[in-house]
Amino acid sequence: MTIRLISVSRRTDIPAFYGRWFMNRVRAGFCAVPNPFNSKQISRVEINPTETLIVFWTRWAAPFLGATDELQRLGYRFYFHYTLVNNPTEIDPKSPSLDQAITAFRQLADRIGPDRVVWRYDPILLSDRTNQDFHLENFSRIAKGLEGATRRVVVSIVDPYDKAARRLTRLGEARPEFRYRIYKPERDEALLRQLAQVAGDHGLEIQSCAEEIDLAAAGVEPGKCIDDRLIRQLFGIDVSHKKDKGQRSACGCIESRDIGMYDSCLFGCTYCYATRSFDMA
Repeated sequence: MTIRLISVSRRTDIPAFYGRWFMNRVRAGFCAVPNPFNSKQISRVEINPTETLIVFWTRWAAPFLGATDELQRLGYRFYFHYTLVNNPTEIDPKSPSLDQAITAFRQLADRIGPDRVVWRYDPILLSDRTNQDFHLENFSRIAKGLEGATRRVVVSIVDPYDKAARRLTRLGEARPEFRYRIYKPERDEALLRQLAQVAGDHGLEIQSCAEEIDLAAAGVEPGKCIDDRLIRQLFGIDVSHKKDKGQRSACGCIESRDIGMYDSCLFGCTYCYATRSFDMA
C-alpha cells in the first residue's frame, strides 16, 4: 500500500487557526487545494487513516489538542513540528508567550508522546538585540522547559526572502538594534556549537533545516523535517525515499503534499516567507 504524506502545513498554521476546517475535511475524507501559483487550478487530496500520514507544523497547538485525540481514535498516524523561539515582540508580534507555548507543547507531548513532537528553534535571526548571548540564554531556557517532552530540535538561520527582507529592512530602519545581521561562520559558528552542547545536555538530537550553510562543523548535522527514517521509527512503515523536488535544493524532506494556502497565517512574524501581506492574511 502506498502511504500518502500530507504536510499541514508549511504555508500557514492550520492547527493554530484552521483546525476546525481541517477536522471537517478529515470527516469528509478529502480536501481541495488550490495551486499556489494559479488559484483557479484546484486539486483533490484524499484523507483517510489507512493511506494517509500527516506531518503538522505549528507554533500554537492549544486550539488543536482535542483534535489530536480524535485523530488518534480514528487511527491516523501523525507527528508535529512545533516552533518555539520566544523572539521579542518586534520580531514575532503575535506568538503566544513562552510560558503558554511551553505548557501547550507539553500538553501535546503528554497526548501523543515526546518522540512525535519535534521542537523547532527556527529560524535564528541575528541582530544586536538578538545576538549570540540572547540566543544561547533563550535556547537554554526553552530546552530546560521542554526537557522530557521532545527528543529532537531543529535549527536554521533565517533566509531573507524578498518579502521578508523588506520587512526586516523596515524594522532595522525603525529600530536599529533589530537590524538583521548575516550569519558569518567566523563570528557565529560558536553559537551553533554552544546550542548543540545545550541540546545534548538536555537529551536532544539537534539537526538543521534546509540550510545552505554547513553547520556540521558546529555539531549540527543536516536533517529532514518530513523524514522517512523518523516515520519508520515512529510507525514501523516504509514510505518513499524520494527527495521532494518542490522544496529548496538544501531541503532533505521526502515527497509530500502540502494542503495549506499562502497569505493566511495570522501570527505576523517579520521573517515569514509565506505571507506577502499581513492585512491580506
